[in-house]
Amino acid sequence: MKFDLIEIGKVFMILFAVIDIVGNIPVIISLKEKAGKIQALKASIVALVIMLTFLFAGEGLLGLLGVNVKAFAVAGSLILFALAFEMIFNIELFKDDAASYKVVSIVPLAFPLIAGAGTMTTIISLTVDYNELNIAIAAFLNIIVVYVVLKLTKKIESLLGEGGIAILKKVFGIILLAIAVKLFADNAKELFAFGESVANTAH
Repeated sequence: MKFDLIEIGKVFMILFAVIDIVGNIPVIISLKEKAGKIQALKASIVALVIMLTFLFAGEGLLGLLGVNVKAFAVAGSLILFALAFEMIFNIELFKDDAASYKVVSIVPLAFPLIAGAGTMTTIISLTVDYNELNIAIAAFLNIIVVYVVLKLTKKIESLLGEGGIAILKKVFGIILLAIAVKLFADNAKELFAFGESVANTAH
């Protein structure tokens, strides 16, 4: 393994753009309002574990479970669909209970918002051109940024105010829905085409 600061910087910027934690602030605020609390450290650790797992054993793990990356991406897009609909239409799809903040910190915060299908497929793709050690360090640095943003959510919420949050929730709900549609469209077509080819081969 070769430690390379330039390589770490490049991978960091790629993952930062894919995770887009700053753009997800309205989503995080929405989740916090619903659950009452977000466990920043727990969400960050779970997201990091998911990212590192996919870095070192992503394709192999999915293959072992009989799930390909495309199917995983489609599943992630459906969760994003539900979350976007909640933000846009102010409806409740995720059950709200006393322990909901514990669940929300993992789903949908850690997955698929932070370590979603896009992040995972990006990590797998990065292993072709970059050293695994440098990718792991870049992922860890991104998670530090994620943790800081999650911890500062309350201050950001106070700064924006109720009106600002309401507007951002609608706007980013539409953006999140567009991301979900794109993620679904990019992967479902190939996934269903693969299923048809398997069925044809069986016949």
